[in-house]
This record gives sequence, structure tokens and C-alpha cells, in this order.
Amino acid sequence: MIESLFHILLTIDQQLPVVVSEYGIWTYVILFVIIFLETGLIVTPFLPGDSLLFVGGAAAASGLLDLWTLIGIIIAGAVLGDTFNYWIGNRIGLGFFCERYPNLVRKEYIDRTNGFFEKYGGATIFVARFVPMVRTFAPCLAGIGTMQYRRFLVWNVLGAIAWSFSLVLAGYYLGTFSIVKENMSLLMIGVILLSLGTIIFIIGNLVAAYLKRKKESGNTRQ
Repeated sequence: MIESLFHILLTIDQQLPVVVSEYGIWTYVILFVIIFLETGLIVTPFLPGDSLLFVGGAAAASGLLDLWTLIGIIIAGAVLGDTFNYWIGNRIGLGFFCERYPNLVRKEYIDRTNGFFEKYGGATIFVARFVPMVRTFAPCLAGIGTMQYRRFLVWNVLGAIAWSFSLVLAGYYLGTFSIVKENMSLLMIGVILLSLGTIIFIIGNLVAAYLKRKKESGNTRQ
């Protein structure tokens, strides 16, 4: 049973209609748990995020799910997940997880997230929502750092709302086209490529900002 549940968590974005037909209203609970874990635990960044929201929107367009219930569930899971992650960082820190789960809590993920904080400051919590891996580590690092919880909560809620509405509604409106329904697997690949494109774009900005600071520092010394 545990193995079956784990398989559902990993592949739900690929077989959401099957899950809905088997679990009915409990599908909303499953979606909540996945979003909560993907954003709330730094050891589960591999769970589906962007693709799940998009496919969920398409499923709502097909009448399998209620659109507004879906959006509400995702926002709740995202906000509570980030909040839980923040307090993990605040109370426990990354060291505990780095020692026990080195293959999941990788140094490059932490370095990338730190780069986001240097670039965007508190708004990182908002921006990170749209970047896989970074959105899993950003709340924890915010808790470890000096970000006040009240400030964190504002960016947390705004990011969750923007992330949920943009991806779910994109899936919902594109899901009304027959060509989309017939090529859902291609759409998921498109969502993944879009996410990767976002990562590359933001990393490019980080590198450009670093080179600019380095150049300005060199000119100052001269």
C-alpha cells in the first residue's frame, strides 16, 4: 500500500484522470499533500509541482475537478508548506538534513538559492515559486537567515496565489482545446522546458549581476 501511494505521489501529473476516477473527492487531499510536501520538506524536491498544476487545470477544464476548489487547495498547500519549511530552517537548520540526506540536499541547490536571495532579497520567496528546487530550499534558508516571519508570510502568500492562478488557469484554458487533451504528455514536456528556460534566464541574470559587481569593484580599486 505504501509503495502504491508513493508511486501515485511521483506520477500523479501523468495519470491524474485515473487518480480522480479511483479516489474521487479524495484526489483534492492527495493534491494538497503533494504540494505541501514539495514545498514543505527539503528532502522531497523531486515531487511534481509546475506540471501538476498545469495538468490539474486541464483536468478541471474537462470537468474532472472543480476549478476553484483546486486553486484553493493548491494555495493552502503551498502556503502551509512554505510556512512549515520556514520553521524547520528556523528551529533545526540545514545541517541535520545535509548530513542524513546528502543526495537530496545538494550543495548546488543551496548555492543557487543563496544566489536568489542576493539578487532578489525578500522577494526571493515570491520568485522562487516559479523555479523548481529553489522553491523547496528558499523557505528553509529564509528561516535560517534573518527574514522576519511576518515579512516572509506576505511574500509566501503572494507567491502561492500567483503560482497557483497562473499555472492552473493556463492548464484550464489551454485544456479546452482538443489538441491539448490529445497531447497531454507533450504539454507536460513543454511545462518542464518552460521551467528550465526560467531557470536559465534567472541564472543568466545572476551571472550578469555578479560580473557587473566584479567589474565595478575592479574599477573602484583602480
